[in-house]
Amino acid sequence: MADSASDPTANGNSVDSLKGNAQAAYSQIASGPVAQNVKDQSAKTTAEFSNLANSRQTPSQPAATGQPLTHYHSFFSELLSWNNPRASSIAYASVVSLIFVARYLDVVRYTFKLTWMALGVTVLAEIAGKTILGNGLATQLRPRKYYTVPRETLDSLIGDVHELINFFVIESQRILFAENVSASAVAAIGAFLSYYLVKIVPYWGLALIATTLLFFVPLVYTTNQELIDHQLKQASDVFNTQTEQLRQVASRHTSQATEITKQYMGDYTAKAQQMIRGRSTSPEAVHKSAHQSNLKESDFPQAPAGDFKSEVPIKSEEEPLITA
Repeated sequence: MADSASDPTANGNSVDSLKGNAQAAYSQIASGPVAQNVKDQSAKTTAEFSNLANSRQTPSQPAATGQPLTHYHSFFSELLSWNNPRASSIAYASVVSLIFVARYLDVVRYTFKLTWMALGVTVLAEIAGKTILGNGLATQLRPRKYYTVPRETLDSLIGDVHELINFFVIESQRILFAENVSASAVAAIGAFLSYYLVKIVPYWGLALIATTLLFFVPLVYTTNQELIDHQLKQASDVFNTQTEQLRQVASRHTSQATEITKQYMGDYTAKAQQMIRGRSTSPEAVHKSAHQSNLKESDFPQAPAGDFKSEVPIKSEEEPLITA
């Protein structure tokens, strides 16, 4: 046993055999069904993300105002339609993870902690290297040229941010001015429910509910499209029928009210005309008009033109004188 332990040939053979066994096991695992399935799923996921990235094209149909839409309209439409299920599920899981991270992790505090720890390590390594080795360790790790952001990358990033902001601005205006009545109605119902849910549900809970509905409502619709379309068609037919009946009833009542109004107006007009005619043909008015019409100016005596003169002369009465 001591000879075999001290024999380098035997030790080399054992090491080679271990390497061969490990290589064979790795080859067997790598070529196994599990590894092949992982490779296939990875390739499909990569292809779906490529399709999602290629869908960022400006839609051919503009807005109601004639303005062209952004390429994020096509991107989010493709993402929420679940045409690429792996990409959509990963996007949903990422958004939900971010919500939980923002809720349960103090990101700002951990950022400061990571910053002071990284700076402390680099400062200590630099001081220790210069003290012991005469050359700082951080200096040895320093790159020959600091990394800079290329102008093309920055322009592309600014363009994407600009398109993303315009996407939200345009969509909010399209919802506000009811370009799509269904979308505006859904947004109104969502705002109404959020107004009452915010009293009992925290903001991160509302964000989680909104994200889940945003991703899974289109999935449910595409999965059961025929059934949902049939039910919607029946509801639309019932609504149209009831609306037509209400329109007919309202038209009938309106016509009846119009006829009654015309009848009352005719009656009141006739009564008013009778009252006016009755006043004009009353006996007193007829008698006065008859007397006024029969009298003439020649029926009255002519007024004298001169002074009045007496025919009998007036004698003056003499008073007797009183004698003493």
